[in-house]
Amino acid sequence: MNLQFTGKTILITGGARGIGYASAALFAQSGAKVAIADINGDQAQTSAAKLAKETGASTLGIKADVTSESDVASMVKTVLEKLAPIDIFVSSAAILDDKLFVDSQVQDWRRMIDVCMFGPMLCMHELLPQMMERKYGRVICLASDSARLGQARLSYYAAAKAGIIALVKSVAQEVGKSGVTLNVVSPGATNTELRQEREASLRAQMGEEKYQRRVATVLKMYPTGRIGEPTDIANAICFLASEQAGWITGQVLSVNGGFAMP
Repeated sequence: MNLQFTGKTILITGGARGIGYASAALFAQSGAKVAIADINGDQAQTSAAKLAKETGASTLGIKADVTSESDVASMVKTVLEKLAPIDIFVSSAAILDDKLFVDSQVQDWRRMIDVCMFGPMLCMHELLPQMMERKYGRVICLASDSARLGQARLSYYAAAKAGIIALVKSVAQEVGKSGVTLNVVSPGATNTELRQEREASLRAQMGEEKYQRRVATVLKMYPTGRIGEPTDIANAICFLASEQAGWITGQVLSVNGGFAMP
């Protein structure tokens, strides 16, 4: 299937690296204009410049904190002024934690919910009226199969992502007649920089022998025999953003190598 995005403008939060950047690259290669927003503004600009050089696409790097109402409004205004009205929004900004619930603190929950649930809500609230007015839009939010099944040591991350699934399903029912679709991509373990940082911390805590046993145990849980790569997830995101997926809305697509089959 040849997915084309010529003439489309894409905004990706958390787009400076990982799944967000892999998605940005696929969109740019397919003819889109791409705005990369990230709390790390320097990295957003570096990633956007790299993408423009490699693909020839029009790109933009923006510093934005998705938990800030003013940052989100400014981000959308900047894309509109420097690129074009936003056709497709990908919510990829996230943080990760690794604690037992009883060892976590209130500030841990608040930060997680702010970034992983409140942030996408702010972005969608800012973008949807424009999309509805133009009678076209695609929204794809990243969740996690931990939100659908539960996962030890990821309790409040799973809770925040479950909130996104409920939000997307509900809003999809509200805006469907306007030509806007909303869907969720739910990855399994994916070899992103965020995961690599978490794994490095675990390795230091556990020691090499115990850590390698953990790695082997994790891989046994995946029928495909490997964890995902960012492009595995980006392919699904681009499909749901495409014209071919125009009759798909309010759905959750697990891309997880068979780890879970909910």
